[in-house]
Amino acid sequence: MKLKLVVTGVIASIALSSTVSAQSLKEALQQTVNENPEIQASKDERLAVEQEIDQARAGYFPTVDISTGYGFEQSTNPSTRSRIFSSNQQLGTVQYGREEAALMVRQMIFDGLATPNEVARQEARTNAKAFNVFGRSEITSLKAVEAYLNVLRREELLALAQENLTFHARTNDQITLRGQQGIGKKADTEQSIGRVSLAETNVRAEEGNLKDAKTAFLRVVGVTPGKLEMPANPNNLLPKDIDAAVEKAVANHPILKSANADVDSALSQHETAKAAYMPRVDFEGGGSYNNNLDGIPGTNQDATAMLRLRYNLFNGGKDLARRNETSHLIAQSKDIRDNTYRQVVESMRLSWVAHQTIKNQLEFFKNHQEASIKTIEAYQSQFNIGQRTLLDLLDSANEMFVAKSAYTNAKYDEAFAAYRILASMGGLNQSLGVTLPQETAPLED
Repeated sequence: MKLKLVVTGVIASIALSSTVSAQSLKEALQQTVNENPEIQASKDERLAVEQEIDQARAGYFPTVDISTGYGFEQSTNPSTRSRIFSSNQQLGTVQYGREEAALMVRQMIFDGLATPNEVARQEARTNAKAFNVFGRSEITSLKAVEAYLNVLRREELLALAQENLTFHARTNDQITLRGQQGIGKKADTEQSIGRVSLAETNVRAEEGNLKDAKTAFLRVVGVTPGKLEMPANPNNLLPKDIDAAVEKAVANHPILKSANADVDSALSQHETAKAAYMPRVDFEGGGSYNNNLDGIPGTNQDATAMLRLRYNLFNGGKDLARRNETSHLIAQSKDIRDNTYRQVVESMRLSWVAHQTIKNQLEFFKNHQEASIKTIEAYQSQFNIGQRTLLDLLDSANEMFVAKSAYTNAKYDEAFAAYRILASMGGLNQSLGVTLPQETAPLED
């Protein structure tokens, strides 16, 4: 009795440990979002573009420049030639040590609204990159879902192949025993051995497929899979119909939002190009200190405070060409946005149709599996009493294996199709409770 309790406790501890260490789909996706290099690269790109906002805002602030220098100057000019020189100097040429120092402060007063429009353009670009991070997170998470489900799928298919091998091996033992007792046929023995070899081949193939699935998991998630939990049915997370799904996709898809932000960026760029048609006004203040400048001995000090207006009247048509360029860029960004809209709608409809198709087929796969199980049970009983041939039994076993494998594949295909719909709506990570990087958030207005 004590031994039984000890064994039961050990088994319970092992089961509990296995459950605790099992990785859920949410945990796998969270690790993917946190560590996948493709997502990290898109985050860095977003952060880099955000720095261009501060670069554009610098136009609001003054610039301060200082220059200084010390060196040698030799001068010949009307002033030096009018002087009286000693006999050992060349007439009209003087040499001095030259000193220079200057400070200039410039504050933009008006630049044709170039600075605010450039700030708006960089903010729109940053938002576009933020939505790209969002989109990359959704795409990569969908890959992680596929890798996760494929590991579970291959583990189940391997178990079915091993079950099939066990059945064929047991049948082969039965046929061999009959042959040894002189009541079996040699042809049956040879056929049984061949079927066992084929079943063994199926096991080896599924072992290889499982290793490939684990490698794909490592590539996306970043770690080799251990024990994985079977995720809950995702169908409860789906919209009620295809129209509702398309509506959510159009409203939430990050790539479409990114395309809209690109349109805003192009519009701001077009407004920035208008600045060339307007004058620029700056306040400039500064001072200078010079010594022995241009052959004139002594110091020269200046201080200035000026409002300066600069207005370009003609530059060869460059400004007009720039305006025309930005107009075409606006049209291009809108065309890309419209094409993205069509792709989002197409992707959602294809995802929905694929899910509904496999969902409708799933019941037939299940019925086929159940029928094949009942058939082999009946054939086994009939074979034992000589009413079925070995070929009938082995064929029914193969059909059961194929039916079970088909149902398993359909089951995982249906689950992945549901997750694909969530990704097409831009809501895969959100629906599974995965925390997205803060870089996915657009700038607040």
